[in-house]
Amino acid sequence: MKKASAPRRHLPTSPFDAPVVPTAKNFAPGDRVTHDRYGLGTIVAAEDGIAMLVDFGSRQVRITAPYDHMEKL
Repeated sequence: MKKASAPRRHLPTSPFDAPVVPTAKNFAPGDRVTHDRYGLGTIVAAEDGIAMLVDFGSRQVRITAPYDHMEKL
């Protein structure tokens, strides 16, 4: 089994830009959202920083962090 390596650190003398750290997305129950796969929905329940339960009308889906494909409207 292969062990995951640590992320590379940025050296101050590097000619390349430092990697961009993604900002944490904050959602709360009642927020209207759009998802790339499921479409428009409403946050039903939240598990702090772990997952969101989203009602998309025809079904409810548990979306896990980091919520890359979900945006707040």
